[in-house]
Amino acid sequence: MIAVATLIGFAGKGFALGQIQYIETAPGPDSFPLVHQNSAATLCVDSHEWSGVVRAARDLQADVKSVSGCLPAWSQAGTLSERHVVLIGTLGKSALIEQLLRDRKLDVSPIAGQWESFFLQVVPQPWPGVDSALVICGSDQRGTIYGIYDLSGQIGVSPWHYWADVPPQHHPELFVKAGNFRQGPPSVKYRGIFLNDEAPALTGWIQGKYGRAPGWPKAANYGPAFYTNLFEVMLRLNANYLWPAMWNNAFNEDDTNNPALANRYGIVMGTSHQEPMMRAQKEWDRRYQKTLGHWNYVKNPDVMETFWRDGIRRNKNDENIITLGLRGANDTPMATGGPAANQALLEQIVGVQRKLIAAEINPDVTQVPQLWCLYKEVLDYYNAGMRVPDDVTLLWAEDNWGNVRRLPTAEERRRTGGAGVYYHFDYHGDPRSYQWLNTSPIAKIWDQMSLAQQYGADRIWIVNVGHFKGYEFPLEYFLHLAWDPDRWTNENINEFTRLWAAQEFGPAYAGDIADILAEYTKYNGRRKPELLDATTYSLVNYQEFEKVVADFNAIAARAEIISGQLPAAERASFYELVLFPTKASAQLNALYLAAAKNALYARQRRASANDLAAQTRSLFRAETQLLDHYNRTLLDGKWNHFMDQTVIGYTNWADPRKNNLGAIPLTEIKVPSAAAMALTVENSDAVWPGASAAAVLPSFDSFNRPRHYLEVFNQGRTPFAFTAVVSAPWLLLSQTNGTVNKDQRLWVSVDWDHVPHGSVNGEVRLTGTGHTVAVQVKVFNPVAPTRDSLTGFVEADGCVSIEPEHYTRKVDAGDNRWLRVEDYGRTLSGMRTTQPVDAPRAIPGKDSPCLEYRMYLFSTGVVSVAASTSPTLNFIPGRSLQWAASWDDQPAQIVNVVPVGLKAPEARRNWEESVKNNARSTEIQFTLAEPGYHTLKLWMMDPGVLLQKMVVNLGGVKPSYLGPPESFRRN
Repeated sequence: MIAVATLIGFAGKGFALGQIQYIETAPGPDSFPLVHQNSAATLCVDSHEWSGVVRAARDLQADVKSVSGCLPAWSQAGTLSERHVVLIGTLGKSALIEQLLRDRKLDVSPIAGQWESFFLQVVPQPWPGVDSALVICGSDQRGTIYGIYDLSGQIGVSPWHYWADVPPQHHPELFVKAGNFRQGPPSVKYRGIFLNDEAPALTGWIQGKYGRAPGWPKAANYGPAFYTNLFEVMLRLNANYLWPAMWNNAFNEDDTNNPALANRYGIVMGTSHQEPMMRAQKEWDRRYQKTLGHWNYVKNPDVMETFWRDGIRRNKNDENIITLGLRGANDTPMATGGPAANQALLEQIVGVQRKLIAAEINPDVTQVPQLWCLYKEVLDYYNAGMRVPDDVTLLWAEDNWGNVRRLPTAEERRRTGGAGVYYHFDYHGDPRSYQWLNTSPIAKIWDQMSLAQQYGADRIWIVNVGHFKGYEFPLEYFLHLAWDPDRWTNENINEFTRLWAAQEFGPAYAGDIADILAEYTKYNGRRKPELLDATTYSLVNYQEFEKVVADFNAIAARAEIISGQLPAAERASFYELVLFPTKASAQLNALYLAAAKNALYARQRRASANDLAAQTRSLFRAETQLLDHYNRTLLDGKWNHFMDQTVIGYTNWADPRKNNLGAIPLTEIKVPSAAAMALTVENSDAVWPGASAAAVLPSFDSFNRPRHYLEVFNQGRTPFAFTAVVSAPWLLLSQTNGTVNKDQRLWVSVDWDHVPHGSVNGEVRLTGTGHTVAVQVKVFNPVAPTRDSLTGFVEADGCVSIEPEHYTRKVDAGDNRWLRVEDYGRTLSGMRTTQPVDAPRAIPGKDSPCLEYRMYLFSTGVVSVAASTSPTLNFIPGRSLQWAASWDDQPAQIVNVVPVGLKAPEARRNWEESVKNNARSTEIQFTLAEPGYHTLKLWMMDPGVLLQKMVVNLGGVKPSYLGPPESFRRN
């Protein structure tokens, strides 16, 4: 069912994503008429203003017209006579703002001297003959620009109006509330994106739309026509920093107008972790690859130093952050041997680079922004003792899969250059490339980046956005979190999603759209699409694979319904942002389910096995057609090539050249003509008649009250009749007879009002084609506790499955706490440990907070507790990642999730499995002597441990990817 929400206030797009709402569509007390009675207020910008501010103000002029239909007049005069004006200015750049300051009609002290700060304020009667002014005032160029775009966002212009075709909602009347609305300074100084792994999708689109780069016939034209739109959306998102596309391109050379364009927009430029001194690798390759090979400082120091000098000299007047150090070409180490062989050389290289910066840009090199990216093997140099001067920002890289590897210590936080984080939404590398769709739940982004902010890595945040389009939602969250981490916490993750949906599509369906967005990213975050195969989820246990696909199909169906109900003008944007990624992901999972069934059914000699092979091929064709529709049909091919990125057919880490079924084995069997009845039961792949063991359904219990299935199927082509009878009246069947063509699923349930107490056995007997198979049924209906008298969880079928947020009691210990991270985990929400920075490890029973889970157990003896934790790494140097568990009053057992100094190959295998699964599994054993009520206690020891699921195994847990569904509980 699709719910329609009603929001109070501005009932349209443009909610400024959690900021104070200051735009209204009807006048209020002392409000400013931005658009009223078919007339828009005049926009006024000083003639001496920054060119980037003037350009952004022109965008505002167009935005007001797009929303209201009225084009504001434009003035750069020094005097005004209009009744209502929007005065846009930067401190020190606007004579009219200076006049308001002298007249004490404006107070700029809250933003003066601040980085990228701004306010909007309605000023009545600012000058003679002017009734009111809306002042947009910035502390610096970008502060003013952000203020301009903040107003654009509030009136309903999406940052994604170009990149996702989001149309504004029409409002003929727009008013700004009276008051002062201030933002800034941002928490993170430099907030940026990295265009990487851009081929084939983005590069193919660029080449198709803009052709080849002038003078570089082998490179796509990443020039001003492209970067104009990219820079604009970055500024609308309050970003300020870019690492440009670099696989086969060079920002400064592809079009020599690119650097000037970045300056005009106010974008800070940099180069990637492997490209020092403002030089792209392709600049070297174009000059020297044929004669000198890849860059190598040992072989060609003079050539490289000249190459670097020319680069920083060329860009010396631009606003840049200069990458230091050296890595090899194509994302490889600088040289073999690691720090032991090369540390002195790398230290020498950094020294040379600093001297060049001093000579070419500023003798006081500490005034030139620089970074050293500790990516991949470069972190080994730092761990071996290499250091760079304190004014250089240390850019800590995560593990390419969204898990921070290292964060600053107390000593490192005192460095003047500070620290930052290089993050990924996309990655081309092992253990598997993931480059197709968004697979980064924003709850995980909060989890890791809030740690970065807490530990002082707040100078630079830059995220690899791959081919850019498709990552709109997580990117906007990442940048909002960088701007104001206090606003976005562990408890309002879903609020951001809802507000984002309202920003793009209005309030009517915002709640439903938010659910779809959150769920499709959660489902893709469990296992990235490139890692899926027919064995990912269990086909026989817990109905897991079928439930995964059913859940995906359900949200895809909801998206289809909403798409049909949206105005026609919004359907393209909805398709791009919501419907396509949801439907494409659903179809992909359905494809692998069909392939899994084909493999199982072929082993079981089912007549339907060949149908499932055909269904797999049909789903592959449907997926291919969906991708082709995105490329060639949507908006007449506007975004052609963005779905060129392959996702089906992986055999190793590298993406296949094209989507194909080559990596998915499909089996065709020869089916005899004569009918032959066979059956299987849930949680088993055995076939009766013929299997040596008895056919037994999973147990039924009076707490969870499940239903289970048995499946009757035909091993021949001729249909047959079957009958099914039960041994007791309290056993219920969905069907007692019928005709089986190929497969027939029968559901078995229990009439709990009439089943006897205790452990009760029953039987279902199926007869067909001359065979009878007895299926055993085991029912557990204890006298005590009952469903109504129970407190806590209860054992069923040999296990207790627990979602960590469903604790019985949470005991804090000062500032050491367990936090609920909303919607983080493969199933529900997560519980994460936190403590003040630099606090020592917490000790259970002393200063450790505790989560308690009360449960009733019928079994005794050895009890295994399996924990699914997020793949967090031990980001505090010299400290492992630990937590502990205990039962009742027993001593706590320590769980060493990530030991100190764990090295490859053990660490490599452990890490690869953890990132593939987006979870790390640990297991500990206890002994419980008595049945009855027990309390499982989970103790915090180190910060950053996030529990996704707990399973108490008393002998009944079956293999699966997500674990058993949560057990019945009653609080």
